[in-house]
Amino acid sequence: MFIGAGTAANVATVLIGSGLGLLVGHRLDERVRTTVTTALGLVTLLIAAQAAMDVSASELTSAVDRGAPTLVVLGSLAIGGMIGSILRLEDALERFGGRLQKVLARGEDEGRFVEGFVVSTLVFCVGPLTILGSINEGLGRGADQLFLKSVLDGFASLAFAASLGIGVMASALAVGVVQGSLTVVGVLLGSVLPEPHLFALSATGGLILVGVALRLLDVKQLPVADLLPALLVAPLLTQLAVSLH
Repeated sequence: MFIGAGTAANVATVLIGSGLGLLVGHRLDERVRTTVTTALGLVTLLIAAQAAMDVSASELTSAVDRGAPTLVVLGSLAIGGMIGSILRLEDALERFGGRLQKVLARGEDEGRFVEGFVVSTLVFCVGPLTILGSINEGLGRGADQLFLKSVLDGFASLAFAASLGIGVMASALAVGVVQGSLTVVGVLLGSVLPEPHLFALSATGGLILVGVALRLLDVKQLPVADLLPALLVAPLLTQLAVSLH
């Protein structure tokens, strides 16, 4: 199996799933589509909670002081959120989605297209399986995690597209770019991060996914993309905590 097969499979399942969702979406009334989106929000919340629990992983807690993991995640989100807000990443992602809408779906409502693109991109690209699976594939450890993610994303994209439209299909481009880049990082840098750093990164990503879930559940439209730099900050703060331990 060639390196990159996991990402290729993931892109394919998003395209196929969203294509099927577009075919059946018009046959579903608004109440059904809203219910499906709510169900996806709840499942995203479950996945986020599982990832966030990595803050208590023994590999992380043994490498730093007892209370440090929570502080690392808090600091990562705070610092990363400030960086993302200054860079206006949420606005940039929405503008990119708007440009894609003009190129790929001129007849589609821009707001609906952008929401479908932004939400599905965050769901498909922020989770721990995205980061760990892509890096592990680059390290030559196989693509099992990405194949699992491909199946999950295929079903999710079907439901998303039925509710949010063709913008979900456009997120396949983001999946290819993000996961492909992380796989290249794994290939070029070898073992990029020690286990404690990976667990801190996973926990931080889990909390970012909580924000995605809140958007899907229509609880609060958080600027989740502004928090993405926290994924870069988490390993740095973990290293600082390890050094001070």
